[in-house]
Amino acid sequence: MTALNATQARNEWSAVLDSVVREKPQFIKRTRDYMFLADISVLEDILTAYTFHAEIFTEDDGSLTASLDEISLVENGTDMQDALHKLGAAILEYANDFYNNYSYWARGDGKQHIPFILKALVINNVEKIGGLIKCRRGEI
Repeated sequence: MTALNATQARNEWSAVLDSVVREKPQFIKRTRDYMFLADISVLEDILTAYTFHAEIFTEDDGSLTASLDEISLVENGTDMQDALHKLGAAILEYANDFYNNYSYWARGDGKQHIPFILKALVINNVEKIGGLIKCRRGEI
């Protein structure tokens, strides 16, 4: 891996940032630590492979319950649009909580949530997140 030394990156910080935004991502090495610095659009491109999926259940009262596959989140709404909106809001709320307590949540099983957390944080829009959820009918 070609990595820029952290001291050099610090000394040339403005040029490094310009290069990262206009040219390509950069790997940076500090002692034994390696970091990846990139424009947010690179992260968006990486995360396109990650999709939210939910199972939709029709309740006895006619409402719909959406159960997210990737993260244990469940929301109920009066119709599909309402259920997905609420699930989108729950995803974004969970993403913010996860990020704010990253050192706790990113351990163990929480690691598998990281790409979905980053995707929600990058999108940062409940309607867009809800609109990205791919649904399938479930059975009660």
